[in-house]
Amino acid sequence: MAIPVIDFSTLNGDKRGETMALLHEACQKWGCFLIENHDIEGKLMEKVKKVINSYYEENLKESFYQSEIAKRLEKKENTCDVDWESSFFIWHRPTSNIRKIPNLSEDLCQTMDEYIDKLVQVAETLSQMMSENLGLEKDYIKKAFSGNNNNGPAMGTKVAKYPECPYPELVRGLREHTDAGGIILLLQDDKVPGLEFFKDGKWIEIPPSKNNAIFVNTGDQIEVLSNGLYKSVVHRVMPDKNGSRLSIASFYNPVGEAIISPAPKLLYPSNYCYGDYLELYGKTKFGDKGPRFESIKNKANGN
Repeated sequence: MAIPVIDFSTLNGDKRGETMALLHEACQKWGCFLIENHDIEGKLMEKVKKVINSYYEENLKESFYQSEIAKRLEKKENTCDVDWESSFFIWHRPTSNIRKIPNLSEDLCQTMDEYIDKLVQVAETLSQMMSENLGLEKDYIKKAFSGNNNNGPAMGTKVAKYPECPYPELVRGLREHTDAGGIILLLQDDKVPGLEFFKDGKWIEIPPSKNNAIFVNTGDQIEVLSNGLYKSVVHRVMPDKNGSRLSIASFYNPVGEAIISPAPKLLYPSNYCYGDYLELYGKTKFGDKGPRFESIKNKANGN
């Protein structure tokens, strides 16, 4: 199955409608897609991968292979409750903690800051496109995620390496899960595979990203906000015996105090008198049911 590909270069041209429709279908049926031509320079993205890989090699690799997880796997003990990954989390917004993380070089910090500034713009474009496709105001998702925070939604990055694994059949790189947050933008390895998504009863392998395409999936809060029209999708990471996989997953999320609920416009009407509905139905039977639902919803709400 081919993963949907969203070409950002078409958003201001004649193919905008086609691209918007493809995004809508991807959010409904897949819960994930690739973005191409997103205007983040390939040179910057390659540098992000380079500095993160160097940090892992210098600071994390040796300790990982000496960890309890590695020892349990070497003894072939039960590993169903652990993940074969070496990871850490960086908060960017509303408050950054990147310079508080031990042994991160200033070059790495500056590179990540520059990348995230660009990535936030991509995330906001996606949130506007999703809002528009759902028939909501263009900034609906951004406002919902911002809560009372004037600085906008939260942004954080999980940096992970999935090291070479001697017994990949005995452990997961990352166990099956959906993501708790909003819009997840993944800069991943261009050589080592491992990411899999569950669709139509099957695990679909997501190949390594080429040409710095960004892999995107929607989290639980998008499913809730869209009243189930868009889906968060189950995924996992499988370890590799011959390669160490890089994953830089950035989360465009609600701030902690944001109150999340389905957008009222996307809810079916409720608590209305059936007689009122029949009366309205008699006048609008041969019209579209959408405006009828909206009218009865407004009446039930006293509008």
